[in-house]
Amino acid sequence: MLKCSTSLWSADLANLEAEIKRVEPYSDRFHIDVADGHYVKNLLFFPDLVKALRKKTRLPFEVHLMTVNPLDWIEAFVEAGADGIIFCFDSAREPATVLRTIKSYGKYAGVSLLLSESIDLLDPYWENLDLVTIVGTAMGIKGASMDTSVPAKIRLVRSLIQQRGLKTEIEADGGIRRETVPLIYAAGVDYIVPGSLMFREDPQAMRKWLASLRKSEG
Repeated sequence: MLKCSTSLWSADLANLEAEIKRVEPYSDRFHIDVADGHYVKNLLFFPDLVKALRKKTRLPFEVHLMTVNPLDWIEAFVEAGADGIIFCFDSAREPATVLRTIKSYGKYAGVSLLLSESIDLLDPYWENLDLVTIVGTAMGIKGASMDTSVPAKIRLVRSLIQQRGLKTEIEADGGIRRETVPLIYAAGVDYIVPGSLMFREDPQAMRKWLASLRKSEG
């Protein structure tokens, strides 16, 4: 069954503790977008806030660094309680160093790829990749529709993982809707990053719907 890395960006930000408790039973982990106002024109989720939220749930925290110089942020978010860290591939001067640093703290490491970025960019890094996040919209834009190229991109990543005999997981982030989820599930995604799909619907009913999906759909 598809797993949910629920995006806290779509929660009621004035009531985060209550929102976490409401969707916690229907989530596998929480996806926390971090934006520094430079890589994208947003400001989101800083270490002290993540540390405060860490006390409110036992679910894993997945931090997605939408920042310049991601290496500079790893230690702070590890100390705040991150269980895994994803960074934007094009934001790192030396992606291998960033991956090794994340894993040196005992955390799972992932990269996110823009719509315009080729899967071939990952060729030197597969052995250190626990997660590949396929971004389905323009980076830093909430509420946009998923690009039609995403299912094919996921199929390619799944094929490469299988060819290499790896355990790397695939996550889809952006444009997660009722009409797109069956397509990306059929393509081979492991995790979705639901925002409005979780917080603006009945989360129990939504999770039941996810459980009803079959690989042949889409």
